[in-house]
Amino acid sequence: MPTPSRTAAPPPDAPRIAIAHEWLVRYAGSERVVEELTGAFAVERILTTVLERDAMPAALEVAEPSWLQHVPGATAHHEWLLPLMPLAWRLRQPVRDVDAVVSSSHACANAVRVGAGIPHVSYCHTPMRYAWDFASEQARFPAALRPAARAAMGLFRRWDRSQAEGVTRFVANSTAVAERIRRAYGRDADVVFPPVRTDHFTPDATAERSRFLFVGRLVAYKRPDLVIEAFRGLDHELVVVGEGQLRRELSSSAPPNVSFLESVDDEGLRRLYRESIALVYPAEEDFGIVMAEAQACGTPVIALDKGGAVDIVEDGITGWLIHDQDVQQLRRAVRHAAETPLDPVEIAAATQRFAAGHFREQMQRIVRETIESGSPG
Repeated sequence: MPTPSRTAAPPPDAPRIAIAHEWLVRYAGSERVVEELTGAFAVERILTTVLERDAMPAALEVAEPSWLQHVPGATAHHEWLLPLMPLAWRLRQPVRDVDAVVSSSHACANAVRVGAGIPHVSYCHTPMRYAWDFASEQARFPAALRPAARAAMGLFRRWDRSQAEGVTRFVANSTAVAERIRRAYGRDADVVFPPVRTDHFTPDATAERSRFLFVGRLVAYKRPDLVIEAFRGLDHELVVVGEGQLRRELSSSAPPNVSFLESVDDEGLRRLYRESIALVYPAEEDFGIVMAEAQACGTPVIALDKGGAVDIVEDGITGWLIHDQDVQQLRRAVRHAAETPLDPVEIAAATQRFAAGHFREQMQRIVRETIESGSPG
């Protein structure tokens, strides 16, 4: 179960909205966005395709799944149902009797049907990766299905672009995603960073920083292999926190200065951030919330100079940026971080722009402006 919600109550005059979110099967960054939206607006309905109710906080347990919920194994292997998700959204009745619809989209949720005269604001985590960047997502599919899935993605791109025409206003979670939206859909997007729990992730001046840290799913595009290899032969310790299909392979070949933790609770994660010299995270992310969490604890980040890290890491101030996913570049950055500590107070202060309250205020402003403009999708 996720940590019990501490989401703020919406203001009395908050617009009445419905939320459409892809699927609710585990509580992670995009689900936290939906939870925070329930604290910014008077939410009448939450629509999704499949729901693992026991994995959700109270605010999301009320979500309404589609008919895909009844497919055996739907919540365990929701990605296998991707070809059916456009139909799942199509077969729903249009959303009516609200001031606006807000979709939280990284796959098909922009296809939510919206009643006449109701504006649709899309908070886009990224245009559908399955369609627009299949290479980074293909490991989610059984090997036998990958050729067919790859061929189908051309159709998905055309369909996805057509659904974007029904969106009144796009909001991106990073400047990198705003550029992807421009390339994929030919649309401009506001940038509103996703909410980070800066009230929980805070510095501890008494903590001794003695190791390096990687936090993330152990899948190919996160590049845990690169991080682990960079520590081979170094005197510094690395703790790897995460689960995923690469776990067995990585742990069996890792050098002795690398240790693994499958999962930690919120308190344990905060302690690890506080006790780390730096978070090492060379993945190209849409945003990359673990980087912001680490920085909220005063911990600098070694990251790739692409994707969400460009918004999060100020080189030489709140961390260090490398230009390529290269072992030698990463190894040099680790050595430099060990020898050149940065100011944890300054690092933590820089993350206040990611605070949940700022996210709610920005989304309230955008949704109100869109409603008042009177131009539905």
